[in-house]
Amino acid sequence: MDAKVLIAKRVAQELKDGDLVNLGIGIPTLVADYIPQNVKVLFQSENGIIGMGPIPEEGLEHPDLTNAGANYVSAIPGAVCFDSAMSFGIIRGGHLDVTVLGGLQIDEEGHLANWMVPGKIIPGMGGAMDLVTGAKRVIIAMTHTSKGEPKIVRSCTLPLTSIRKINLIVTEMAVIEPTQDGLELKEIAPGLTVEEVLKVTEAKLKISSDLKTMKIEGM
Repeated sequence: MDAKVLIAKRVAQELKDGDLVNLGIGIPTLVADYIPQNVKVLFQSENGIIGMGPIPEEGLEHPDLTNAGANYVSAIPGAVCFDSAMSFGIIRGGHLDVTVLGGLQIDEEGHLANWMVPGKIIPGMGGAMDLVTGAKRVIIAMTHTSKGEPKIVRSCTLPLTSIRKINLIVTEMAVIEPTQDGLELKEIAPGLTVEEVLKVTEAKLKISSDLKTMKIEGM
């Protein structure tokens, strides 16, 4: 199974009926495709939409209906659009249940760096800082390594997104939860061993006493 699809399927299991959810650019956008049928969530975009639907069919795109990544989206019945001030009031006011974001690095304390690589041209931090700070729950959906280098590290060398710790890390290899005692390995992907996960993780991991194998449909 494609690594990004595996991550998206596992993250989708974390969403609960009635959640108001923000999906970041990249792997997080795939999560919407794998929400369980019995779970109904509302998707919010920081550019001012609650009630985003799937990508519209070709020819049915509306130039004013896009997500924060400027990709065309549709709107479900009852959807609402509003300005950025209202949108960030929702985020900063703690009204967003879950945000799912990508990550460049996460340190042993659960701090996220996801908005800038030094030396590369970037448009800015966008809503990442607000989302990590304001959402009730922050889930990071990312690959475990980048070009063979660990992304879960002892200390971030890239600029942090927020001083707030995230709540859960989901990669194609593992599910890891930041705790008071450090990062705890909760689940590993089917067919992998703990040693294989540890080998590509720079940060120290505490192995859960209730370690499980990820339950992924199709694996």
